[in-house]
Amino acid sequence: MDRLAGELRFYLNRVNEKLWVKPFAACVLSIGGALLAQLANGTGLGGYVPDVSGESVETLLSIMASSMLVIASLAVGSMVSAYASASNTASPRAFPLVVADDISQFALSAFIGTFIYSLVGLIAVKNSDYDAGGHFVMFILTILVFGIVIFTFVTWIDRIARLGRLGMIMGKVAAATAVALDTRKRAPHLGGVPPRDEAAGRAVFTSRVGYLQHIDIRGLQELAEAVDGRITVAALPGTCITPDIPLAYLHNDANNGDGWDPDEVVQQFQIGRARTFDEDPRYGFVVLSQIACRALSPAINDPGTAIDVIVESQALLTRWQEPLSEDSAPDKACCRVMVPALDVRDLFDDAFTGISRDGAGFIEVGTRLQKALRSLRACGDSETQAAAAHHARRSIGLSQEASLTDDDRAHLRAIFEQGK
Repeated sequence: MDRLAGELRFYLNRVNEKLWVKPFAACVLSIGGALLAQLANGTGLGGYVPDVSGESVETLLSIMASSMLVIASLAVGSMVSAYASASNTASPRAFPLVVADDISQFALSAFIGTFIYSLVGLIAVKNSDYDAGGHFVMFILTILVFGIVIFTFVTWIDRIARLGRLGMIMGKVAAATAVALDTRKRAPHLGGVPPRDEAAGRAVFTSRVGYLQHIDIRGLQELAEAVDGRITVAALPGTCITPDIPLAYLHNDANNGDGWDPDEVVQQFQIGRARTFDEDPRYGFVVLSQIACRALSPAINDPGTAIDVIVESQALLTRWQEPLSEDSAPDKACCRVMVPALDVRDLFDDAFTGISRDGAGFIEVGTRLQKALRSLRACGDSETQAAAAHHARRSIGLSQEASLTDDDRAHLRAIFEQGK
């Protein structure tokens, strides 16, 4: 069940990024509503409800059909503008998060779905022999759909005004990264166990090129149990896979690697064209860093955004240090699948390497970065302290070569010395 739930969650997240899913569901529900009204015929419902004429239902449906087509076109135009703004002002890598915005997707789906419902309803009313009960059911469904559209439109106006804004995009990236960090903290080895100190087994490669998005640990466990062997995962989600990079190493106590089907092992690794946020916490830090680096470019010259990114990254890395709550205990591990843990040094590299390079000439960015790293050195574990100290020294070194005054360089070094 755990394996099925994990697989289902991964694929549902991919489906949630598609805009056609909810309108398709609205089409199915519209047909269901027309059939429900047909079922009301001959039940005697018409003798207990107000008399609603077919002409009034047709008029309402016609008004909705004509107006919803215009509103849906307006919604599509507004969302396309928001998507373009997200790519131009933040990072194209944040685009999937903007597309997957629940409120905007629901609004667009509601408008298109209402248009579909209106067409289906008009066809049903004009071509079906509805009695008073059927007309009443169609009338109630139409009023209900109309109310949902009005509420959705009012809510969506506020949302679309902020959808493509840089602050909201940064918030979405930070939220997705926080979820990925919490998931990895609950399962530091993705549901497996730490690697052993043993000789490398038989390497498994794939001819595909792309980014590793998901690993079916339960599937690997079943394959290992079938041959009484073990598997060491060599690539974590987010790794760029090429034919020369091993996915895993196969171990067997009797005859190292014999009895395995490498093709079945490869099938447990989901490889795609782009990285995803679900199981790849490093990707969130990469996207945040790219947003900051774009803001620090000479064409934009917005150090304030870089400072905001530093604060977000500091908050995420601090969150990574927090202990697990009692109700977040990890699930039972797959003892035959060995997976390396996430290296905190990689998180620091993804978060601060680009910012310290591109922000070396901004005293305000350097100051905020040194203070953030000083704080992480003070409250983190030994690995976090070492990573923070490394990037603090690197930032100081870059500032020596930047166009800063001697007083600015002395100021940054003073902050660095305070953290020792």
